[in-house]
Formats: sequence, C-alpha cells, structure tokens
Amino acid sequence: MSDSIQVVVEDGQFEAYVFSAGRKAPAIVLIQEVFGVNAGMREVAAELVAEGFTVVAPDLFWRVEPGLQLSSSDTADTERAFGIYGGLDFEQTARDVVATVSAARALSGNSKVGVMGFCLGGLMTFLTAARSDVDAAVEYYGGGTQNYVAEAANIRAPMLIHLAGADEYVPVDAQQVILDATAGMRNVEVLVYPGRDHAFARPHGHHHHAADAKLANARTYDFFRRHLD
Repeated sequence: MSDSIQVVVEDGQFEAYVFSAGRKAPAIVLIQEVFGVNAGMREVAAELVAEGFTVVAPDLFWRVEPGLQLSSSDTADTERAFGIYGGLDFEQTARDVVATVSAARALSGNSKVGVMGFCLGGLMTFLTAARSDVDAAVEYYGGGTQNYVAEAANIRAPMLIHLAGADEYVPVDAQQVILDATAGMRNVEVLVYPGRDHAFARPHGHHHHAADAKLANARTYDFFRRHLD
C-alpha cells in the first residue's frame, strides 16, 4: 500500500509515491525506467519495504502526463515510452530527483537517504550521486552514463553500479568508459554480470534472469544496510 507526497520544484510540483516500512526505516528514492512508476517498479518498491526500507518513487513523467504507467510488454506502450524518453530534458529530470532526495529526508527514520534506479533511473542515480548529498547510490545499467563520466569525480557517497555484460543499450565500449572513469575510486564499485542483457533485473521482463537478478538485489540490499542503517 502506498501514499504520496508532493515535491515542489521551480516550474511546479509533482507526486512521489511513498511505500513505508515504518517510522524508523531509512529511505530510498527509487527511480523509474522509461515506463513510469508502473507495476514492475511497485514490485521493486515492495521488495525494498520487505527488506526494511521506506521507498519514495517520484513520477518523473509528470510534465507529460501525471501518473503515467506503461507496460514493457505492450508494443504501443513501449513506443510511447521511448518517445517520451527521446524528448526528456535530463538536466531538468535530474533536478527533480535531487529535490525528491531532499523531500525524502523528512520521511527517513535516521535522516539518511539512498537513491536507486534502473535504465533511465540508473542514469539519474549517477547524476544524483554526483550532484547531491545523497548518502548511498545504486545504479542498474544506466543508459547514457558513459556520456557523464566526467562527473564521477564529484561522487562522494558510496556507490554500487550493476552492468549487464551483453547490454544492447549500454554496449561493451560504453561499459569500459564507465569502468575506466571509476577505476581507483574507493567509494564506487562496478559489477558486471556476463551474458546478461539490459533490464535483467526487471521483474517479469523479457531479459529477466532470476539468478543474477537475485544476486544483484542481494548485493544492493546489503550495500544499503551497510551505508544507511
């Protein structure tokens, strides 16, 4: 069961869904894929709540259509999702996530906030880690991350990056750029899952790989416990 808060930014306000694990739980800002805060993201949120975290999931497509939820298994929905993605202002969207992190501190039992995202959300996680005072960050195969690696030096919080070794959207050369940029950074760990394709950790997705999704998620939960508890 979820509630919501309103996050205020320069050009308006938007809804962020709240999945509470109780008053003492630390908070995690969960950032959507290109399909909105849909059933898959809500399932991820439920798993995080079960692990003891309160989840705040911002509606990043609010300027297009508030509350939009699309299905990754529907062709028309997929076309619309990528159409929205193609016109998205990443700088503006990153500012929305940073604002959500600030709002989430009031909901966190210990004032600590982590950020975690998939695909589009993975890139936004990287940018938020570089541009805010978030306490911990976990990125899952963030498309386009290689284009922003100059900002890696600004990341001060502990960060974990999961990459799919056979990712169609984050190819091997892009992965190498990320690996090279973070090499030697003691606060950033990059893990590559050989043979996995993009969205291998998405519940019920076409490329879902149960064993590696379970492994990546277990590592994520442990990481957040170490840095947010």
